Amino acid sequence: MKMAFVLFDKMTLLDFSGFCEAVTWLRMLNAFDDVTWEFCADREQVTDDRGLTLRAGRVSPNLSAYDLVFIPGGLSTRQLRYDAEFLDWIRTAKDVPYKVSVCTGALIWGAAGFLEGKRATTNPSAYELLEPYCAEVAKARFVRDGNVFTGGGVSASIDLGLYVVESLAGPDIAKQAQAKLDYPYYTLQT
Repeated sequence: MKMAFVLFDKMTLLDFSGFCEAVTWLRMLNAFDDVTWEFCADREQVTDDRGLTLRAGRVSPNLSAYDLVFIPGGLSTRQLRYDAEFLDWIRTAKDVPYKVSVCTGALIWGAAGFLEGKRATTNPSAYELLEPYCAEVAKARFVRDGNVFTGGGVSASIDLGLYVVESLAGPDIAKQAQAKLDYPYYTLQT
């Protein structure tokens, strides 16, 4: 399983890091053969919404090369959803088996056209912004509709990560990852 973590200026770091920490346990727990990930952005360096600068390993790669693409949120998603060049890059994920976002990252999937007819969630402050892009905005911590996983507000990134682990690798691996995170708040879904 090859994963891409999309990074962009003014993203919220916990959106990214909570999910990343949970889902990368798929490799450490040997859930699948050959679990890899790459940090991808539309430029070499991005700066989060608190001023931390991160260097992307891949600049605007074709996202179709991945099995899972994850998009975090942040206030800048409100502008990125109108950025044609950025959305064209995101649309290269058309055939990716799993599309995942937390918080307002859902606005990016929506603006790129991937939430049409789907049920999705986002940060409660952005429910109305998500409405034009999907069939139903769910007021939930996380939602799965087919191959699309969306998570609610910032700290939901950890729960969403564990939910994705559980969905892809089963409850035993999810329980092990949860224990490694010392995160008692997630409840298994199966």
